[in-house]
Amino acid sequence: MSHRIDYSKASPEGYKAFGGVYVCLQNSGLSHELIDLVYLRVSQINGCAFCIDMHSRDLLKLGVSVDKLVLVPVWHDAGEVFTPRERVALSWAETVTRVAQSGVSDGDYAAAAAEFSDKELADLTYAIGLMNAFNRFGVTFRSKPAAANKA
Repeated sequence: MSHRIDYSKASPEGYKAFGGVYVCLQNSGLSHELIDLVYLRVSQINGCAFCIDMHSRDLLKLGVSVDKLVLVPVWHDAGEVFTPRERVALSWAETVTRVAQSGVSDGDYAAAAAEFSDKELADLTYAIGLMNAFNRFGVTFRSKPAAANKA
């Protein structure tokens, strides 16, 4: 599979606009680990190799254990490996990412709203939306994961 275009260079203004959302999220008050767990789960659902690679590496740099990292796709069966807050965030990430298939039920919203303040829930949803957008760029333009550069 060959790389297509570097979208960040082809349209730097658009990339910079998405980058502004990224910076906002880094300063949102949500933990970086929580945001990166959500980024990773969304990227796994969307099959974006570039983003899966990047956010796995980011989580390792933050000190997340390999045991926890490999269980992200099956977080709901991983017991206490994930905190209650992380489980709610991962569930919300799956719900919002799959919105076209299943919508967002009142129960899913209530669970997320019970754990996160209005601002946190809005920021978490921005993070999910941002990663869904970046996944579409990565998959469409076949962004090469860092691990592939070492092969």
